Amino acid sequence: MSQLLSDKTRAILLGPLNKKNPILVQVLGVCSTLAVTTKLEASIMMGVCVTIVVAFANLFLSLLRNLIPDKIRIIVQMVIAAALVTLVSELLKAYAFDVNKQLSVFISLILTNCILMGRLEAFALGNGPVASFLDGIGNGLGYAVVLFIVGFIRELLGSGTLLGFEIIPQSFYNIGYMDNGFMILPPMALIVVAVLIWIQRSRNKDLQEG
Repeated sequence: MSQLLSDKTRAILLGPLNKKNPILVQVLGVCSTLAVTTKLEASIMMGVCVTIVVAFANLFLSLLRNLIPDKIRIIVQMVIAAALVTLVSELLKAYAFDVNKQLSVFISLILTNCILMGRLEAFALGNGPVASFLDGIGNGLGYAVVLFIVGFIRELLGSGTLLGFEIIPQSFYNIGYMDNGFMILPPMALIVVAVLIWIQRSRNKDLQEG
């Protein structure tokens, strides 16, 4: 219990939500962020899938790290990640088929996500199972939070809905309001992410380059 409540453990779990955010600070996983955030539901599910895959891949690799010859460590990482991605993909097809169609090939591309491979190589190979699992959860949630914000903004302003429910009243449309079609195009995702990066670095002066 003391291990779970230690400052080091909290830093591992919560750091990626702020000053070590994989998207806003490390600029990793941006491609999927631009592609799947036109709808909030798809954004949430992508965030959940990445969190699950990164957390359990970290855990399994950490458990096996002392048994893996250095020459084949990348192959082992890929096998573990591929197995988890396949499992998540099949579960989505079985229980959330419509979302799976929205996410399309990006579920499979979790395998090549820089966040996943970076955490396996940089953290799980050198740390214990508990720390590695928490690191995976933290980085997955850091990724998911950004996807949630971007998906929220793009769906609300681009379609007037959230999770498929009408949010902007019909009376607004009656007086001339129009959804901003530009919000659902890929360039707008890049602009929203850029604004979030700017806000993040404005609030944390130590992240600014000298």
